[in-house]
Amino acid sequence: MSPSPARRLLRHAGALLAAAPLVAALPLLSGTTPAHASAPSAATAAATGTTTVDVAVNELSPGAPSESDTLTVKGRITNNGKQAVTGAHLALRVGTSYGGRSQIDADAKSSTGGTPSGREIGGKYAKKVPTLAPGAQQDFTLSVPAKALQLGSEGVYQISVALMGQTAAQPYLQTLGIQRSFLPWQPDGTGPRTKTTVLWPLISSTHLTAETGTNEEQTPVFNDDSLAEQIGAGGRLQRMLELGSELDVTWVIDPDLLASVDAMTESYKIKEADGKLTSGKDQSTAKAWLSELETAVQGQKVVTLPFADPDLASLAHSGTKISGSLGHLKNATDAAEKTVDTILHVKPDTSYAWPADGAVDPDIVKVATSAGADKIIARSDSLRETGTLTYTPSAARPIGGGATAVVADARLSTAFQGDMTGAERSTLAVQEFLAQSLMFDLQTDKQRSVVVAPQRMPTASQAQTMAEAVGILQSGTWSQPQSLAAAAKAKPDPGATTRVPRSYPAYLRKQELKPPAFEEIAATESDLENFKVILTDKSRVVTPFGRAMDREVSTSWRGRAGTATTFRDGVSSYLRGLTDQVMLIEKSEVKLSGRSATIPVSVQNNLWQDVDHLTLRLTSGNGTRLKINGETFQDQPVKISSGHSQSVKFTTTAKATGPVTVHAQLFTRDGDAYGQEVSFQVDANEVTPTVMLVIAGGVLLLVLAGFRMYTQRKRAAADKAAKAGEDAPDSDSEAAAEPAPEDESAPTARADVPQQPSDPTADTSSESTAPSGTGERVDR
Repeated sequence: MSPSPARRLLRHAGALLAAAPLVAALPLLSGTTPAHASAPSAATAAATGTTTVDVAVNELSPGAPSESDTLTVKGRITNNGKQAVTGAHLALRVGTSYGGRSQIDADAKSSTGGTPSGREIGGKYAKKVPTLAPGAQQDFTLSVPAKALQLGSEGVYQISVALMGQTAAQPYLQTLGIQRSFLPWQPDGTGPRTKTTVLWPLISSTHLTAETGTNEEQTPVFNDDSLAEQIGAGGRLQRMLELGSELDVTWVIDPDLLASVDAMTESYKIKEADGKLTSGKDQSTAKAWLSELETAVQGQKVVTLPFADPDLASLAHSGTKISGSLGHLKNATDAAEKTVDTILHVKPDTSYAWPADGAVDPDIVKVATSAGADKIIARSDSLRETGTLTYTPSAARPIGGGATAVVADARLSTAFQGDMTGAERSTLAVQEFLAQSLMFDLQTDKQRSVVVAPQRMPTASQAQTMAEAVGILQSGTWSQPQSLAAAAKAKPDPGATTRVPRSYPAYLRKQELKPPAFEEIAATESDLENFKVILTDKSRVVTPFGRAMDREVSTSWRGRAGTATTFRDGVSSYLRGLTDQVMLIEKSEVKLSGRSATIPVSVQNNLWQDVDHLTLRLTSGNGTRLKINGETFQDQPVKISSGHSQSVKFTTTAKATGPVTVHAQLFTRDGDAYGQEVSFQVDANEVTPTVMLVIAGGVLLLVLAGFRMYTQRKRAAADKAAKAGEDAPDSDSEAAAEPAPEDESAPTARADVPQQPSDPTADTSSESTAPSGTGERVDR
């Protein structure tokens, strides 16, 4: 297929076309002032020039008309001058087509005032303005059939709304106000269509803290309630979701946003400015937003960034200097896929890295690929063309090491930055975007791929403007939608640059996290490693703090250094607060009585889980005077249930009297000190006053007991003697005391054999029945 006339003209007569608008403007300019009129003075011209009346174009539809359409322009005029404008009229002006993308850039920067250009579409298509008083405003609508514009071949045309009138100071017809815009025109659409990829980012700043509430359920805590506002009706993220659902786009999602909204679907807390926690109430809003998003992405390509969208440039320029910093990127990448799959039930693509503003250098590429990404979303104002190509090449570029740079077009990607709340600015942005897109397509007959990577967190008005422009583009004649994966796989242009720039923009470097930030993060990670070894349920702490440290290196902190510092301090402070829940209880001075004693040391656990793998070490400050179990120190294992304390006892031996300082310290199983050391004094004495008092009391009791026994025995002996004197018999009656003869038939009882099972064993031995020895008396 042979090139169209417009394409041949663009390739061979760009310079001539660049001057054409000015040339075409000369007759019109000379015709605005009558030949007999004298030139106004500089002061008068400044007061009544082309900015006297502000012309605001608030609507231009359709943005890319066809031959059968009627172009409608709506807006408002405001007289900013000090004199009334009379005999005026509003009309469209159509200039010649642009010869290149840079010309569109220039006109976009000076869209108001200046020299009017192009031909006026007047007559019945003009609107009369009889009088416009100073400060007065008036709305207008201009409608012109596309055929009446007489645009000719395909291209991008300058279109203006100009007010021509006069004032008392200058009573002749002149241009008093003008607003320029762009009109893409492709009546036939016979050429190859550009394959356009539009990234639709669902990214937010950090909202969740590391805190999980003061309960066993681990209730999440949010910094504020701003996320609920963003996903609510009219909120930024709600509008992004609604608008993106109606377009053919590639969703680029930060898993941290999904995790945060998912946390809001259950009970959650909000930290107020005074530090108090209040209950969140937007569970239904969070559930509805996630449900709507899940529906929108089904069957669509979803690209996920590493968890919390880490700042790759900060990691590359500062983080690599701190040991362990790159480990966060790999962990964040691993967490990303699981989070998206769990919440949205889609398999995301984790092979992309997106540095801030698409700016790259070799260090950023190295860091980005270290976590598994092999495709880097760059931007054309970073990876600039240095060859001799006369057109913008396709997005995909091999940059070595198996990595591909997907280079987004800078002009299209930055078209929606700035304040889009006003209809005038929004309308101009839409037309500029469409103009740049068509001009990209007209550069060559070769079909190419282009990527649009807008700002990470568009406002609601920016999102609305983006959606309007993309909607017009996707229904136009020169572009067709394409996924990011397809753009990355497209065949690169042979002449496109593949050299990654060595330099990095200074303004972006100023926004990065500095080395002290990564040092603080490393210290927090070290504390976490030291803490988790004693936990019986590590996931309750490791998971929330791991994700919190991912958030500490988020790209969203750019330009917010103070807020980033506050967040990091909050994470480390909260972790210290948790570790301090397992602690040694302070002890007062201990006094030893004698040479040895047992010293108890108590450990308290105020966590919501049991702790284990701790060792309590008691160390003597003077091993010569005081030993602990025969050594200078002794270790004992510690395991404590949630909400309890444990008393650990140590045996000590004093070799000499006097005070000795003893140190108690907890250690993890890795040999790292845990918590604060507790020191107390042990005073070793031979016999303390207290012990002397106890001993004296004991001696006194023994003396009293002995004296009582003596008196009792003496009294018993006297009573027995007195009784014996009263009962002694006379000699004549001794025979009467002869015992009666025993009954031979009665059984004989053994004193050592119990008569009944319950009888006790005799206390004395039984008499012998064997013959007595010589000289032994035998009783009969």
